[in-house]
Amino acid sequence: MNDYISLSEAAKLMGKSKETLRRWDNEGKLTAVREPISNYRVYKRAQLEMVFGDLLENQGIEDVSNAVEAEHEYSVLELFAGAGGLAIGMERAGLKCVALNEIDKWACQTLRKNRPEWKVLEGDINSYDFSDYHNKVDVVTGGFPCQAFSYAGKKLGLNDARGTLFYEFARVVKEVNPPICVGENVRGLLSHEGGKTLEGMISILDEIGYNVVPVQVLKAINFNVPQKRERLILVGVRKDIEIEYKYPTPYKKVYNLSDALKKGDLFSCKVPKSEGAKYPDSKKEVLDLVPPKGYWRDLPLDIQKEFMGGSFFLGGGKTGMARRIGWDEPCLTLTCSPAQKQTERCHPDETRPFTVREYARIQTFPDEWKFDGSTVQQYKQIGNAVPVNLGKEIGYSLVQFLNQYYRESNPK
Repeated sequence: MNDYISLSEAAKLMGKSKETLRRWDNEGKLTAVREPISNYRVYKRAQLEMVFGDLLENQGIEDVSNAVEAEHEYSVLELFAGAGGLAIGMERAGLKCVALNEIDKWACQTLRKNRPEWKVLEGDINSYDFSDYHNKVDVVTGGFPCQAFSYAGKKLGLNDARGTLFYEFARVVKEVNPPICVGENVRGLLSHEGGKTLEGMISILDEIGYNVVPVQVLKAINFNVPQKRERLILVGVRKDIEIEYKYPTPYKKVYNLSDALKKGDLFSCKVPKSEGAKYPDSKKEVLDLVPPKGYWRDLPLDIQKEFMGGSFFLGGGKTGMARRIGWDEPCLTLTCSPAQKQTERCHPDETRPFTVREYARIQTFPDEWKFDGSTVQQYKQIGNAVPVNLGKEIGYSLVQFLNQYYRESNPK
């Protein structure tokens, strides 16, 4: 593999213009070196991998589909189900949802509206007993919120986690006793409380009879999602099973915003029209000045200072502020509110946030999946979701594991 990348190659990989990279070089923010003969700007691959590894790490890898046929009817019990992003993905991979628990009433109405046949258990998870599913479910999944524990001893036990939602996740896994369980969370769980929170979760799963597979952070852009979203995946395999779980293989192709909102490989038509939030006039006047793929540093200096306030003098790039997404780059991670100051995600051509249906496309929800509640509630449901296509690829990895498990459990 070549140790150097040209300016144009680097710009394409990072979703930036060549002019931006030249400016960064001049400002010393991302320094290029000069090619000895031509004197052109080039970048050391190792240097870019440190900053933009998610886009570079799979260059040169041939894509092989993760798709696999389920050899039996496999079932999933989903906790903290939200608006169904992970559940749709599991369904598309060939896994059947036997029940879904969710506390948010609008998300529950969304699930019922789109899948009347699904059993939606609305309410606080601690009010439900799942022992009826004991040895009847193949997978328990759950996007539990990240909460710290109280560390009373060297090894954290299930009782130490009482009062946290991870306790409820582990309690349900213990009650149901599936061959495999999958938790998902934000990347920040790796460093939460100095890594002790994750250590505690692993020790609790160990206590209830599950070996935890080495934790991975999956990057959505590597799994047919046009968005730079990351999810930490925590997989536990029941200790009586000696089959190795393998994470889905990342794809080389990276989809961009154009793939999300226009007709192409991801969707068979352009994005449907829908309601959306609006910027106040004061913010619109500022964002009108930001070019596609630009952010607050592309504003005139006096407007930068006024818009950023005290943040202008603080360290860090704050690249999500006054950010306009470009058609030829993946979207930055969507949040629950499309217009908040720290995480603007402005449309490339129009000075407005993405609409509800555009939000859903970026999360790879199908157009026919309708969200219930106010516009604010719909944004919240979509922003909190696991991207559907990422869920599908995780689902395929579970089907592969279960196929092998049932083959070895019931040899002919």
